[in-house]
Amino acid sequence: MRIADFDYALPPSSIAQEAIEPRDAARLMRLAREGDPSDHVFRDLPGLLRPGDLLVVNRSRVFPARLLGQREGGGAAEVFLLRDLGDDRWEALVRPGRRLRPGAVVAIDPGLTAVVETAAVGPEGRRVVHLRAKTGSVEAALEQAGHVPLPPYIRRPDRPEDRARYQTVYAREKGSVAAPTAGLHFTADLLDALRAAGIGVAEIVLHVGPGTFRPVTADQIEDHRLEPEPYVVPPETAGAVASARTRGGRVVAVGTTVVRALEAAAADEGTVRAGEGETALVVRPGFTFRVVDALVTNFHLPRSSLLLLVAAFAGRERILGAYEEAVRRGYRFYSYGDAMLLE
Repeated sequence: MRIADFDYALPPSSIAQEAIEPRDAARLMRLAREGDPSDHVFRDLPGLLRPGDLLVVNRSRVFPARLLGQREGGGAAEVFLLRDLGDDRWEALVRPGRRLRPGAVVAIDPGLTAVVETAAVGPEGRRVVHLRAKTGSVEAALEQAGHVPLPPYIRRPDRPEDRARYQTVYAREKGSVAAPTAGLHFTADLLDALRAAGIGVAEIVLHVGPGTFRPVTADQIEDHRLEPEPYVVPPETAGAVASARTRGGRVVAVGTTVVRALEAAAADEGTVRAGEGETALVVRPGFTFRVVDALVTNFHLPRSSLLLLVAAFAGRERILGAYEEAVRRGYRFYSYGDAMLLE
């Protein structure tokens, strides 16, 4: 199939620039296998799922990956951290790339500097940078000086409140450069209400890398590749999936990251294997889902691997029709926008 078949028109006014408060006041479009999409509020979720279902969430935590500073000799610079290599060294993107050659120093703030150690590698021009803290740990300096890596379609600078809001309430392990955004709608009270309704909640970890949200550039979707991302399926989550299967409950993934982790760890009988690894799984139409029975997700960018995934789950025509209807009904799109329940 061609990636051009996964395009749609979206008015800029439909792209959410601010998060709605409270979190669970976001709108929720329910799209079942048959029938028209129905409109709900996210806090309605306990009544939309079934007792015995298992909700699986991604507890990865976003870290302040965006560092803004000044080059030696003057001029603004940016270091976008991608992957921790250990010993305070990171794989990163730097701007302006042509002026930041090996040995260049970027002063992030009085307590933190980044030294470029390698030349650009690959089409994106990735580098290795060495972070140095004047006092204390690099981790503490990074937390102090780093900015929330809001996606580029949110056309405003990050603010202090984004540190909490661009983070799920259950986030724990740091490692993502973008939030698993379907989870942004949950509150502690809503999670309690789900459990009280007989719906289980389990966790995985998948650290979101920068490639997940990029447009697909290959003309044929079969040619698209994703960068491997690390994931962990804890033993208690593998056990919870097996128990849900035994009692006839559904496995409801919260977000595309959970889908990819569970399906990467899938066993033939529809359970998952506990453990950790990396996945470069691209879920596209024609994919056979072995674990996930329902999906809570946000509205995704045109021509993206995330749109391919939801089209694989619900059908291309059905998803694109629902997106067109969501625009007409005034739903808010992307990271800080509204949600869907696909069943």
